[in-house]
Amino acid sequence: MENSEKRLTIKDLAEDDRPREKMERKGASSLSDAELIAILLRVGNASETAVDVAQRLLGQVNNSLNELARLSLHQLTRIKGIGRTKAITILAALELGRRRNAEGPINRERIFSSRSVIDLFQPVLADLPHEEFWVLLLNKSNRIIERVKVSQGGVGGTVVDPKLVLKHAVERLASAVIVVHNHPSGNPQPSDKDIALTEKLKNAAQLFDITLLDHVIVTDGECYSFADNGKM
Repeated sequence: MENSEKRLTIKDLAEDDRPREKMERKGASSLSDAELIAILLRVGNASETAVDVAQRLLGQVNNSLNELARLSLHQLTRIKGIGRTKAITILAALELGRRRNAEGPINRERIFSSRSVIDLFQPVLADLPHEEFWVLLLNKSNRIIERVKVSQGGVGGTVVDPKLVLKHAVERLASAVIVVHNHPSGNPQPSDKDIALTEKLKNAAQLFDITLLDHVIVTDGECYSFADNGKM
């Protein structure tokens, strides 16, 4: 005999209506407030899916996340379909959002010139006995999103795959990149391979509407900037 008390789950929805799958396909911003809460709830009750319960919950707080955040654990558990575990999960998510807002915007360092890049990388790369190749990912304001080591080689060089450089840039939605590597020999002048790689990276980046702003070669003394030397 079928259990009439079986809880409806998100899997009971048509695939296009499942919040988790929708989030994977289109990103979190594509989901409604109810769909995001449904992901936290995971399952509904005997007559409602998690999305139904989330919609009813929001209806009781005038569809306001601010009002929802004011509810206590006791108040949440009085709502049909929301037990103690679900209520704690919702409150934890709301608290994370509150703490994020309290932190304010991320203060990302801004790159103004090759000097900014040298100051950032010379302490890291100048004394290494081997070559390393790094990419600096920047937003539209030339503020640093992230710096990533792409490859590491020997004294005479390192192999760099342009696809890997651009993979990092595309994944982090960078608007511009600066590539950096060191010359353990102390000679800051670019080799023919450095020049060819720079041109290849520049052309490849343009296909993704990403700007290669500079290629900086770091040593423990003088450094070299392709941009400062009119090579970009």
